[in-house]
Amino acid sequence: LWSPALATLVRHGIVLDLAGLQRADDGPALRLPRAAGWYADALDDLAVPALYAQVTRHLRALADGLRVKVAPRLLDGNSASALVEAARALSAADPAAREALTGLTTRLLDTGHLRGTGATTGPGLGFRRRSCCLYYRAPNGTKCGDCGLAGTGPR
Repeated sequence: LWSPALATLVRHGIVLDLAGLQRADDGPALRLPRAAGWYADALDDLAVPALYAQVTRHLRALADGLRVKVAPRLLDGNSASALVEAARALSAADPAAREALTGLTTRLLDTGHLRGTGATTGPGLGFRRRSCCLYYRAPNGTKCGDCGLAGTGPR
């Protein structure tokens, strides 16, 4: 969900309007039947909160629909991690957008529920979470690269 929103803002200067976003009943596929949004500079004072609101509204709805309840701050950490990884992937695909993506991602990480979920650790959007997604507890799971528990035991 972060990738198309980031890319559209950085590459085209448009904050996507995700009000009509549809999710498949049988999987993770998303569909936006009508492209809509508004023009804004990627680092505009209104663009960051607008982008944050568009994406997190859908993430909250997704969390509310889970069969099991997950701690809200854990989900916030997952969202922050997904944001950073989306920005890193977009930067790799479009190195000319790296500076804008880094600035936008840094500002988003200091917005709303993403604030305090982790910290950037260096250039290239290195990131360390303050929470753990608990994937290491799944069969054959490991600690993620941005895990807050990294360095506290076997990976």
